[in-house]
Amino acid sequence: MTHETLLAFALFALATSITPGPNNILLMTSGVNFGFRASLPHMLGVAFGFALLLMGTGFGLSELFTRYPGIYVVMKWLGVIYFIYYAWKLASTPIKPLSANATTSAHRAWRFRDAVAFQWINPKGWIMAIGAFSSYVPAMSKAGVIVGAVLVFSLIAVPCFILWVSFGTHLRHYLEQGQRRRYFNVGMAALLLASLLPLFVID
Repeated sequence: MTHETLLAFALFALATSITPGPNNILLMTSGVNFGFRASLPHMLGVAFGFALLLMGTGFGLSELFTRYPGIYVVMKWLGVIYFIYYAWKLASTPIKPLSANATTSAHRAWRFRDAVAFQWINPKGWIMAIGAFSSYVPAMSKAGVIVGAVLVFSLIAVPCFILWVSFGTHLRHYLEQGQRRRYFNVGMAALLLASLLPLFVID
């Protein structure tokens, strides 16, 4: 990878990691509802899960979609079903005082493993991973090049994730008043559903 390509790759990673998408919407929402510390497992799970997705894509996982398109269809509809379910859950969960909004089974911050698993049905995540390797990393690259590309992308993406959680955390006190947090959660649920659109535009 030349220096020019590396710079373009880094800019691509920044642009796709900092802009709103399912992960960033959910990370900000977690920051609002649970605070920064309780959101750390969610954020680390996103970082690790997306790195795994990138790694798999770099080593040819995306070729499965070409050879076996049924896999893509199944993952697509699993994502749609889960997004609808979680959006409904987010919009309908009773609003409790932030001090008591910690670890109830009905409404708690995501666990590390939940965030890792989510990456495999996240449409923007697949678009980012496939775009990164199809546009900037030569096909049949050596393992070292692929691992290096994943590390560069991750080093850029993680601060973006931290920024979104921090932004949500700073909104906590403002959203505690009246029904503001209810309206916020409903709005985030609507944005989460809107993020499904790339799945159907790609077709």
